[in-house]
Amino acid sequence: MRLPRDLAAYRAAAVVTGVGLLVLVLVAMPLRYLGDDPKLSTVYSPIHGAIFMVYVVVVIWVTARRGWSPTKALLVILAGAVPFASFIVERKVIAQELAALELIAPEHRSG
Repeated sequence: MRLPRDLAAYRAAAVVTGVGLLVLVLVAMPLRYLGDDPKLSTVYSPIHGAIFMVYVVVVIWVTARRGWSPTKALLVILAGAVPFASFIVERKVIAQELAALELIAPEHRSG
């Protein structure tokens, strides 16, 4: 089954946000504070902030389309701020949403 557009956008945003956060936490910040070289974090931190804001907008869009509770939306947004969590939560959310789609429209099953 091909992912609906909103879920595909969420998946992409979650992966890009997760990778971006790992670059910030594992490369840019150690260089800044352990290597006394703030250049990368000075350039990359605003980029990461923009990536995160896109992630938040995508989660809000998916929330509106899928009828998620505010609590679920907030938890999904927070997952984008914890290293590795966006990857784990993305897998869980996509699996839940695909299962819900299968229950609603079994004629769209693949295979």
